[in-house]
Amino acid sequence: MKKIFIILISIAFVNAINAQDATKPQKEKKEPAKATTVPRKLSVSHPSDHFLIQFGSDSWVSKPDSAKTNGGRHFNFYIMTDKPFKTNPKFSVAYGLGIGSSNIYFDKTFVDITSKSTRLPFTNQDGANHFKKFKLTEIFLELPVELRYTLNPENSGKSWKFAVGAKVGTLLKAYTKGKDWQDKSGATIYGTNYISKEYSKNFFNTTRLSFTGRVGYGNFSLSGAYTVTPALKTGFSPELNTLSIGLTISGL
Repeated sequence: MKKIFIILISIAFVNAINAQDATKPQKEKKEPAKATTVPRKLSVSHPSDHFLIQFGSDSWVSKPDSAKTNGGRHFNFYIMTDKPFKTNPKFSVAYGLGIGSSNIYFDKTFVDITSKSTRLPFTNQDGANHFKKFKLTEIFLELPVELRYTLNPENSGKSWKFAVGAKVGTLLKAYTKGKDWQDKSGATIYGTNYISKEYSKNFFNTTRLSFTGRVGYGNFSLSGAYTVTPALKTGFSPELNTLSIGLTISGL
């Protein structure tokens, strides 16, 4: 914009001089110098929305037979910043900070995270009193880092995007939540709104390291993550690595 403004001022100045010279005897005219073409620079705009939201399914890899899981879910929320490469703005590095969560659901299985045992017990409750709904939740403070590639960085909102990266987190909270305690026939005992929660980080790894990947178009992408560090401490149970697949919404 500054270059265009300077060029316009120069043209106006030259025209003013020529207008004054028109009243004087004309000497040999000189051809005006040709304007130099300014190479076009790649204009890359970045959205003001730097939030990254992820949700989808979680599952444990190589879980023991006693852990009768019934699916899982995750919800992650990060605030990110994006730094394009000066040599090639199609590539950028993004990093941020946020909260990640993992919920594993169980079918007629009780997980006693407050147990004094040396191994985390998964108790099968088929044919016994049980919770209608039971889940294990972990909540982490996480630092994600991504290497990103945007096919058209001049219009990132309508472009294919790819990202690979990693995230490291520290465990903030771990708890189980059971709802609606029922007898073996499925009849409620304390009412359908009865809830029991137990908190303990004793069995859990307090550090989580995951590798991540995403592919998408515009603000939406399919995302995946694999947790390298087991969910539980070594010796407390078989290694339980978490696999996450879901959807990411991001302005970047």
